[in-house]
Amino acid sequence: MDFSFFLPTRFYFGEGCLKANFHPLEELGRRALIVTGRRSARESGALEDLLEVLEHLKIKWSIFERVPPNPTLEVLAEGVKVAQEERVDLVIGCGGGSPMDVAKGIAILATNKVKATELYRTPLPEAPLPVVAIPTTAGTGSEVTPHAVFTLPEEETKKGFSDVRLFPRVAWVDPRYTYSLPEEVTIDTALDALSHAVEGYLSRRASPLTDLLATEVIRLIGSCRNALEKREFTPHIRRSLLYASSLAGMVIAQTRTTILHTLGYSLTFFRGVPHGRANGLLMAAYLEFLAPVAPQKVAHILSLLGFSGIDELGVTLKNLLPSPERYTDEELKGYAALASKAQHSLKATLRSAREDELYEILRRSLL
Repeated sequence: MDFSFFLPTRFYFGEGCLKANFHPLEELGRRALIVTGRRSARESGALEDLLEVLEHLKIKWSIFERVPPNPTLEVLAEGVKVAQEERVDLVIGCGGGSPMDVAKGIAILATNKVKATELYRTPLPEAPLPVVAIPTTAGTGSEVTPHAVFTLPEEETKKGFSDVRLFPRVAWVDPRYTYSLPEEVTIDTALDALSHAVEGYLSRRASPLTDLLATEVIRLIGSCRNALEKREFTPHIRRSLLYASSLAGMVIAQTRTTILHTLGYSLTFFRGVPHGRANGLLMAAYLEFLAPVAPQKVAHILSLLGFSGIDELGVTLKNLLPSPERYTDEELKGYAALASKAQHSLKATLRSAREDELYEILRRSLL
């Protein structure tokens, strides 16, 4: 048994964890850039808590709050400009996955003096600014990964960027910040966390330790199944979903993701389908595709979720999610062609997938 596992993030979990454990911030910088979206950090109370802590520590701060869902490199460039103008020495990602991803991109580009458009093509030898993370959704797990994802219009997809130096130094994961999430966002992000665990479990890069974490995530989300179906999100359920999200982030920090994510990216890019929802729409057909090569693992996933078979899972997912939009056969063939170029995710997937097989996953899910 040979494997490695690297997770340098100091992790705090629980109600009030930021105010109770703020001292690591003192060691990381004196001029912070807060990277956030337009609403969730303020509405959740996370920004208010953060500003109180920064004032207490006498850390100067500025804010970049123009991060939309599925940010582009253009948005990243705006954030880098602010960071350089303000001469910050610490970047704080506060919000959902998009603000945390942009925070990581800002941290590494601000020190390397490289244009955002060169992020995927140019060496970045200079150490990034330290990053810390405060999630306000329960899905991406970005607070414990070195990954960031950006939308690339010229390539008609989303694309991941990864650098081990971008693991957040500290993550404060407070379930209270998810209490105000709308029902649809709660379900979409829960399915994002589930897909991270399922894909990590069914990855060629899986290890005994990632399997341990992934199965715990799947079990936790299975325990929330009735609450998700009934849209009854008590504080206990919110805690379980957020904990599951962070554990799932720890999984993909090691394994990355597979073709499920890559196929879902086209639904998000071309049709604006929220990321976790896109994965949920495709998950049953994805498991059907992998069942012949990993029957025991697929059966274990279904058992942990409380399903007798893939068909039952598919029915539940359809009930949880809005009906998919209408797609043409030509569209789906185009999505499959794009996914067939994503060699990193194809190589990680347990079963080799031809372009026609990728199309079949899409067809079974959406037509």
